[in-house]
Amino acid sequence: QVQVVESGGGLVQPGGSLRLSCVVSGTFFSIMHMGWYRQAPGMQRERVALISSGRNTDYADSVKGRFTVSRDNARNTVYLQMNNLKPEDTARYYCNRLNPPFPSWGQGTQVTVSS
Repeated sequence: QVQVVESGGGLVQPGGSLRLSCVVSGTFFSIMHMGWYRQAPGMQRERVALISSGRNTDYADSVKGRFTVSRDNARNTVYLQMNNLKPEDTARYYCNRLNPPFPSWGQGTQVTVSS
């Protein structure tokens, strides 16, 4: 069974930066389209970024210009560089494969933006 482990979250002041990592176990990572998602308390999970196997990227309007998704296939890892963080970015962040998603989500990593 594929395992997903997210890391890199923390407490940061508005305007700060964080880099999240997501390691995916197993093979065939290089052909997977991957997404970063977030879920704030009381809110539905939303996708904030995606990266295709061909390294094409797309972003939610709310993070465009501030977040950058990348991948390292040799390390089975996808990254999310988050700059100019805002309080509304506070959420638990997850990664998962796109279509179909892995049946089990990872634990996620908490990002809190507060002064």
